[in-house]
Amino acid sequence: MSAPSSSATATHVPRTDRIALLVVPAALLMIVLFVYPFLYGFVISFQPTKGGDWLSNYTKFFSDSRQWRTIITTMQLALPVTLLNMALALPIAFRMRHKSSYRRVITTLLIVPITLGTVLIAEGMLTYFGPRGWLSQFLQLVHLYDGPIRLTHNFIGVFISLVISGFPFAFLLTLSYVTGIDPTLARAAATLGASPWEQFRQIYLPLLMPGLAITFCLSFVQAYSVFPSAVLVGAPSGSTRVISLAAYEAAFEEYDYSYASAIAMIMGFTQLAVVLAVSSTRNFFYRGPASSGKG
Repeated sequence: MSAPSSSATATHVPRTDRIALLVVPAALLMIVLFVYPFLYGFVISFQPTKGGDWLSNYTKFFSDSRQWRTIITTMQLALPVTLLNMALALPIAFRMRHKSSYRRVITTLLIVPITLGTVLIAEGMLTYFGPRGWLSQFLQLVHLYDGPIRLTHNFIGVFISLVISGFPFAFLLTLSYVTGIDPTLARAAATLGASPWEQFRQIYLPLLMPGLAITFCLSFVQAYSVFPSAVLVGAPSGSTRVISLAAYEAAFEEYDYSYASAIAMIMGFTQLAVVLAVSSTRNFFYRGPASSGKG
């Protein structure tokens, strides 16, 4: 009687090992491309090139108002852009969750900007929204506004660029979570007298919260790492001097890689603080399994 049991155990273990081996290439790739560069940058950030104690780079950053203000500037861009993109994506995703003949066409049009890249988006913005752009010429032609329109090379230009490039990403993620919720739940609530708002608040929102939290975190990280837009349609030495620009200047203008690594670490940990804060808030809305509604 014991022979079949031993045989089953013997065949089960090798199968588990084979499945575990599938993870090895991805794990090695993460170690080579992420873990090692992160640890290397973390270590050299405590080895200041220009002398001083092991915290000199971090002391230098936080004692210089021009440097630490880059955190505030980056937050002022990333947080509103992320919230706006999600506020725009959620109602559109709800509308697009129903099957229709035009759903595929509209979805394609909405995600086109993600295929262009930030450089092409910046070039388009300079053509449309520049001081001599098409928008300015049109408004002057119809005598709606005769003064100069400045929507580029400032904070507004970077903000618009991040909304254009980040919206498709937030929309696709939100749409996947919305379409993953079983519509019979809302229909059952409607038969019990629940209004559309009560259906959203009691059914959709709790099930969407894990997915919305992930969408917020990924969209925020994407916006927080803004670099090309801050240079091409912003004011890199003024109102849009973000923290990634500070790290770039330290690395490739001052050639102080230790200081640049310290700025990169600060950038990473400030992102991580926001991501952890948002991830913890979803427990206030939903405590079930994260797999509900694709979330």
